[in-house]
This record gives sequence, structure tokens and C-alpha cells, in this order.
Amino acid sequence: MNLEQERRDDVLILRPRGRLDSSSSPELERVVVEQIDTGIQRLVFDLSALDYISSAGLRVVLLAGKKLRASKGKLVLVGLRDMVREVFDMSGFLSLFTVTATLDEGLAKV
Repeated sequence: MNLEQERRDDVLILRPRGRLDSSSSPELERVVVEQIDTGIQRLVFDLSALDYISSAGLRVVLLAGKKLRASKGKLVLVGLRDMVREVFDMSGFLSLFTVTATLDEGLAKV
């Protein structure tokens, strides 16, 4: 997995690319925890370049959501490809998070 980070005003956009699994999820978790601990309240996961997500990757997304909810922050998921959307759907995660098709829509919701 490659991870790109972008800031737009007070919104952090994280773009994991490739596979988010047990070997790559610790890096994403470290970045998420660091950023939330430094005060990020608005986070967008742009998953448009994510090919695969495992339960370890889902756990990081859930962790981010819980941490942000506890601090009154917001998390939006954007650009889920069919395979990734199916994993989120089967796990019940689609009902837990705001999901949009495009980054612009996601930025408007966060």
C-alpha cells in the first residue's frame, strides 16, 4: 500500500493505494492516530485507488470513526470500488459511515 496525505483547510484526506491488509494497515493506523491526536477533526478516506481491504484494514477505518466520534469529529469514505464496497457492505460498515461517490461530495459532507 502507498499512502498519500493531503490537507484542504482543516480536512485531512488520506488516499491508501493498492492493498490494505494486515501488513500495511499498521502504517495507516499510525498516521490516523497521530493526526487525530494532533487535533484533526475532519477526515476523508479517498478509497478510489484501493484494490483490496482486509479485516485489518476495516479495523483501522473503524478505529478512526470511533476516535473521531468521541471527539465530535467527522469521517467520510469516498470512491469505493465495487470489490471494496462489497467488503464494507458485507461487514455492515456502510451503515456506520457517510459514503459518497466523489471527493468533492465527500468534502461537502465532512
